[in-house]
Amino acid sequence: MLQNLETLAREARSWPFEQARNLLDHVLKKRLSDAERTAAKLLIDAGKADEALATFEALQRPVLLETGYGPSGLPHMGTFGEVARTTMVRNAFRALTGDHWPTRLVAFSDDMDGLRKVPDGVPNAEMLREDLHLPLTKVRDPFGTHDSFGAHNNARLRAFLDGFGFDYEFMSSTETYRSGRFDAVLLTLLERFDAVQAIMLPTLGEERRATYSPFLPISPVTGHVLQVPTLERNVARGTIVFDDPAGGRTEVPVTGGHVKLQWKPDWAMRWTALDVDYEMSGKDLIESVRESSKVCRALGGAPPEGFNYELFLDVEGKKISKSKGNGLTMDEWLRYGTPESLSWYMFQSPKSAKSLHFNVIPRAIDDYLGFIDQYPAQEPARQIDNAVWHIHAGNPPKVASPVSFSLLLNLVGVANASNKDQLWAYMARYLPTATPASEPTLDRLMGHALNYYEDFVRPTKVFRAPDDKEAAALLDLAGRLRALPADTVDGELIQGEVYAVGKAHGFEPLRAWFGALYEVLLGASQGPRFGSFAAIYGLTPTIALIEAGARGELVAGS
Repeated sequence: MLQNLETLAREARSWPFEQARNLLDHVLKKRLSDAERTAAKLLIDAGKADEALATFEALQRPVLLETGYGPSGLPHMGTFGEVARTTMVRNAFRALTGDHWPTRLVAFSDDMDGLRKVPDGVPNAEMLREDLHLPLTKVRDPFGTHDSFGAHNNARLRAFLDGFGFDYEFMSSTETYRSGRFDAVLLTLLERFDAVQAIMLPTLGEERRATYSPFLPISPVTGHVLQVPTLERNVARGTIVFDDPAGGRTEVPVTGGHVKLQWKPDWAMRWTALDVDYEMSGKDLIESVRESSKVCRALGGAPPEGFNYELFLDVEGKKISKSKGNGLTMDEWLRYGTPESLSWYMFQSPKSAKSLHFNVIPRAIDDYLGFIDQYPAQEPARQIDNAVWHIHAGNPPKVASPVSFSLLLNLVGVANASNKDQLWAYMARYLPTATPASEPTLDRLMGHALNYYEDFVRPTKVFRAPDDKEAAALLDLAGRLRALPADTVDGELIQGEVYAVGKAHGFEPLRAWFGALYEVLLGASQGPRFGSFAAIYGLTPTIALIEAGARGELVAGS
């Protein structure tokens, strides 16, 4: 599904394709001379990326995209967003190059970092306090299921990513340091220590500058990750000397996992050692990216292409903080919404700040469904910029759901439904051949709608009595619907009667009439297309609901 799209991909306007084109230019510049780059670009633009790779050996290495994870806590919304968005860029790059160029996505876990504080909500906190400052892969697992706390959280990360079907390679900081894969660049950093310090020290406060070293040795006595000054460097032996609080003056090699690096030099070292081509990060890390890029160049590497995405805000427009708990967790979103709706939300305007709260979920679900519905009728040039192309790697579902999420929410409330069976009973008239097996998306949405309604809609419903004008219009609508066949399931026919009543009773603008319907009959300020709602709920019960609303009886029952 990602082949033969090169021409469309070059012109596509969606942000993953913009990033993919930037990534292509970056890799060509990094790996080829000016003359080679011009020749390779001509071939790729002509849809002959396979010839470009065959011609230039330097292009045959896979393009490496990286995401990072700090395993002192569990995977969260930001983890998902970064992997999902990077995957979108990866797929766009594959389309841009005819899917001829191998790519890799590495999920890197910084599990050699020292445990600095005991996380909230974790069992056996006292045990963790005893293990403070140990590498996370040496901290005992408070859950008792893995060899270490780092291993436990790494397993959760992998299960998390696997559950969403991401294609990635997991890489552990501990294993990579110990394997020697970073050794060559660590020795380069030892040799260029002063150059790295010249970059890092101006970014620190006076007190921190006095003791800062990019190397964090692992104490041979306690196993702690130590933040101590480097007293001596021996480039020939590949060692540093420091004062170990538990063992006095100590010399260790910088290779083989005996040290790790401070996180900004570590990021730069990783980019260099792994030859990372692309990594995105949050807006809060703009300065860190700048500093790490300088260190990367000092180590002889080329910083990756990437961009800085905006951070999420809570319902009050404040920055989300894990410690404040003012955000939305993955489990919470997936209780009320589909994974695809979350991917849709992550796709939209990553460089714009957005609220991440429960109230965005219904709109995200229906917007996603709407984009699925639009996709088949779009021209290929529009399809490739449709969010669902990126969410589903160029192969979106053929159909979505015959019923919107907002309509389901209102049906749950009016029908006082507490389980899917009750909702399917209403669907039997409107969609007589539909079953949970034939409409799996609709079946999933019913479960989410039941959860969302119970937790968020029911507590906030406020019905009001109609005024005289509205009451007269409601009774007129009830009469017009009663004149239709009782088994009517044509939502457009019913909607036509709703429009006619609004116009006949002089509602200006007409949306005031629909607002009255929602507020009087549904206890909400907005709602679904009323004709579709009535078609599913049934004409007879809809008429009874309208008449009860006209009499003001729903206010007493709210």
